[in-house]
Parts: sequence; C-alpha cells; structure tokens
Amino acid sequence: MSGFPPQGCSPTPSSVTLAATPVWCFARLEEAEGGGACVELLSDEPVPLADCCLNPAYGYRLRPHGRCLSCRQGEWGPWGPWSSCSVTCGEGTQRRGRSRSSGGDDGDRRDWQLQACHLPCCPEPGGWSPWSPWGSCSVTCALGAERRSRSCTNPPPVCGGSCGPGATEETRECLGRVPTCPVGGAWGPWGSWGSCSGTCWGAGPKPRRSRKRLCDSPPPSRDPPGAPCAGSAADSQECPGLQPCPVDGAWGAWSAATPCPVTCGLGGVTLRRACDAPPPQHGGRACAGKDTRRGVCGPFGACPEVLHWGPWGPWSPCTRPLWESIACKSTVGQQRRTRDCVGHGQGGPSCPAEGGLGTIHVRACYNIQNCFLHGNWSDWSPWGLCTPPCGTSPTRSRSRECRATYPSYKLTVTNVGSSGSRNVTFWGTPRPLCEPLSGQRLRLEETRPCLHVLPCPPDEPGAGLMMTSSRAHAHSQDLD
Repeated sequence: MSGFPPQGCSPTPSSVTLAATPVWCFARLEEAEGGGACVELLSDEPVPLADCCLNPAYGYRLRPHGRCLSCRQGEWGPWGPWSSCSVTCGEGTQRRGRSRSSGGDDGDRRDWQLQACHLPCCPEPGGWSPWSPWGSCSVTCALGAERRSRSCTNPPPVCGGSCGPGATEETRECLGRVPTCPVGGAWGPWGSWGSCSGTCWGAGPKPRRSRKRLCDSPPPSRDPPGAPCAGSAADSQECPGLQPCPVDGAWGAWSAATPCPVTCGLGGVTLRRACDAPPPQHGGRACAGKDTRRGVCGPFGACPEVLHWGPWGPWSPCTRPLWESIACKSTVGQQRRTRDCVGHGQGGPSCPAEGGLGTIHVRACYNIQNCFLHGNWSDWSPWGLCTPPCGTSPTRSRSRECRATYPSYKLTVTNVGSSGSRNVTFWGTPRPLCEPLSGQRLRLEETRPCLHVLPCPPDEPGAGLMMTSSRAHAHSQDLD
C-alpha cells in the first residue's frame, strides 16, 4: 500500500500516523438525528484507518462506542428545528443550527441562524370564585372530613395566566353520628415460604412448603367488637419449579466463514456456532459468549466513486452565429451549458440521461445583458435573519429593489426545419430605470435591531481527526 491516504480520507499534519490509526470499521453509514449512525461492524478487532476508508461509503469509530465518523469529505447536515421564542409574549428571537460531518479530516463544525419571533398575547391573571358550601361528613362514626371548593373562573385567566396563591379545595374535621367505630380485623402480609426438602424432582410425592400470616393489620377492636379476619392463617403448596437435575450447555465447532461480499476495500464475514454439544437441559446454564464472530476479508484495493452527474456549469453568452451582436434586440439567439458524469471511466458505463439531457443543454434566448429597461419598485421583502447569529447586537433588514420590466418579445419560436416549437429565455443582467425612492435608484434597505436575543450556545467539542502529531499519539494511546 502507498503512503498516500485512501480515497475519502484527506491528509492531516501527520498523515502516516493517522492512516495507521486503528479504528472500528463499519460497512454502512446511515443518516440519523444529530449526525450519522455506524451500522454493520466489519470486524471484532480494529483495522487501520487507511484500509477502512478505501471505501468512501464506510464509517468508523476511534473507540468502540465513540462518535460515528464518515470516510467521505465533510458535508453540512440539515438545519435543526427552531428553538422556542425567547419571550412568552411580544417580540423575541429564536435560533436553529446545523452540523458539519467530520469527513475524517476537519472535525465537526456548527453553524447558526437567528430570526425574530412573535407570540400573540401576554398572560393575564384570573380571579377566584366564591367558596362552595361545606359538603357532608365523610363518615357516620368517629372523626371524618368535610370539604368545600372554588375555581379560578371569576374571571378565567388569559394566555396562561393564573389566580395566584391559594388552594382550590379546603378540608376540615367533622364528627359522625356515633363517637367510636368498630374496627374489623385484617390480615397482615404472608410470611416468607419455608424451605423445600429437595432441589430436584424425584420419586414419590412432591415436597411441600408452608407460610403463615397474622390478623394484626389491624387486629379486631374489643369495644365495640370488630369482625375477625376471614380465612386461614396458614397456607401450603407443592414446591414449584422442581425439575430433573440441570445439564449445562457447551459450544459446538465454528462453521466456515461466509463468502466475502465485496470486491473492493474491506468486507465483513461471519462465522457461527451452536450451543449443542450438548444443549442446556432442565435449567442448565446456557453457553457463555456469542454464537457469531465477525472477521475481515480483503482489502481488494480502492473502491470506484459512485457514478453520478456533476452540477451544471454556467450558461454561455447568448449569441447568434454570423451576427455581430444581438444584445437589446428581439433577435433569438442560442446558449449552452455542460456538466460531467463523475466517476465515468473510458469504456465504462455512463450516467443515464435525465429528461433527455446528457452532458450538453442548449436553449433559445434573448440577450438583454446591460440593456437599459424601464423598471418598477418591488414590494418590501420579508425580514431577513438576525445577524450575527452568535454575536453582539444582531440586526435584521428588508429591502425593495428596482426590477426591470422585460420586453414583450415572443416566448416561443418555431423550430427550423421541423414541426413544433421551443421556449425562449431572457439572458443577461439588464440595467433597470426607476424613479428615485428616498434618494435611491436601484435598492432601498431598512434595518432594525433584534429584540430579546437568546444567549449564544456553547461550542461543541470537535470529534474529527484534525489534530497535531502529539494529539494523534494520544488518540492511539486511548485505543489501547
């Protein structure tokens, strides 16, 4: 293997040390909330980082239960949800963030956005209703209780308000018609079961065990006399769970490894064994350990990049052959843009055409580059995000722009030499002419401060491999 890092793993200040760093390698990297999740461990033992990242679709962990890292270059993940508004009513702010996957070379990064938020109303307190009449006594003998209640409805609170301190219910003692009540006896808890005479099933009747309880929770009253406890104070049963004496299980031989599932990079194979030499019987202990074992097959060299279309390039200027210039005219021209099939090799398969488009896209056009056109002022744009999202005194702004009114040229033309028509697109950046607005001719901007700004979240520590050679050595020590 050469001294260069494998595809998908960028060099660091100590590339050789990082390439040799042992990691736990996984065959799949799935998207999950807050980052990627490593799935399908290739081997029970760590492998060199360079070998694992021969396949850019793989993931790895520096520690067995550490953060999942991707062999691909770092990418920004989706924006998280907006936080709660910083106020409970009126105008405040809320923030959201996104993470950049480590990509194996530059550590996790965080990006933030801050925007204004509005809640419709502020809480208003309510008032207590009058107390209800006292209810009837809860008993017919000895001491009991009677209750009364009130509610927070006079008036009811608004927008989460409350009635302040105070209870919704009051209780006071009351005396029943008879001063003393008879108390019936109740059984206390059963005592623990006594021991059995044997531990395995044998000939003759099964051994029994017994337990007792007392009528003392409470005992029956004497004056006035209370009812005694109903039922028996003793209980017995056959000893449960008696079986023939147990036989512990033992592992059989390991099976042959499964075929290697890959032709590039590293693959994972599985060996299996059964707890059948003998199997556990009659409550015997099961075999200790795992019934499967994972191993590594390969490496078989770097994996090719997944075949896909790259982004479209910019449109070429709108021109017409044999014409000196068609700018600011109703003459139809032509322009083109191109894209590459990433991962395509000579003689190999190419990317499939999408919507009939391959590597070249051609369209008809009108050239309005730098043309002076009558313009109109746009409406105010929505208020933008609060910037800076994690700095002092963030502000937000909105704007109006002088936008050109395009000429009323035909938007479709007939194809030359064939039936049908095609659309025509305006190309170029015109120069709009508007009446001045507040002294501005092209753009008018309004700015205001953001209110009740949330505190900036603390930075999360990076979990990538961007480190000095001394830190790389420290990581290798942590893996021991």
